[in-house]
Amino acid sequence: MPFQKVTPEKLSTSVVRQIEQLILRGILRPGERLPSERELSERLGVSRPSLREAIADLQDKGLLTSRAGAGVFVADVLGSAFSPALIRLFGSHEEAVFDYIAFRRDMESLAAGRAARFASDTDLKVIDTIFRKMEAAHPKRNPNDEAQLDADFHLAIIEASHNVIMLHMMRSMYELLREGVFYNRSMMFKQRTTRSDLLEQHRTINTALQSRDPEAACAAIVAHLTYVENSLSDQAKALRNEEVAQQRFAHEQER
Repeated sequence: MPFQKVTPEKLSTSVVRQIEQLILRGILRPGERLPSERELSERLGVSRPSLREAIADLQDKGLLTSRAGAGVFVADVLGSAFSPALIRLFGSHEEAVFDYIAFRRDMESLAAGRAARFASDTDLKVIDTIFRKMEAAHPKRNPNDEAQLDADFHLAIIEASHNVIMLHMMRSMYELLREGVFYNRSMMFKQRTTRSDLLEQHRTINTALQSRDPEAACAAIVAHLTYVENSLSDQAKALRNEEVAQQRFAHEQER
């Protein structure tokens, strides 16, 4: 018969499973420092030896890493999504920018539809709270703050979709966006013609999600990212035109 005796699970195994789930669900993030050994053992209700055994297991799996004198951190599990060579290639070719936006448009429209259906009330409160911060930041005209809140807003939608594969994939994509690999988001927020438009687009997305309207949420994401795509295309053309104009001006001065 295919039955085996049930044996009690080791405490360290329970700890491993709990921390794995926190990482998988995106609650513990890459680079985040775990509490001290004493505090963590108290929170989990296990002895320090059991905790050390669990931490060692998670380090062997590549999920945690220790830093001398600093503590134990969640490993940079997103860093392996793209090789350094591919990241450099992304950054040096304009077409990658527009492929990236098209990819985001496809993935985030799906995520928005899922979030409208499956998000908990707390998920929607998180999204709404971030949008209210975007409203508050708008008059201050700090492009870095606005760009960061923009990323937080979109990632909150991904999180609210409750698909862990999509969550980790999109987080890795947003890390590259934060590093300016695809485009400088701060530049978009400096353009007077786009700041108010972008805020209103995020308002439309938030309203659709709060209403739990999957079709409207999906359409709002598509409209927003199409606007971003067109704005970046216009910006690229303007930069090329300015380069030609400067050449003409320099030549005119030499005549």
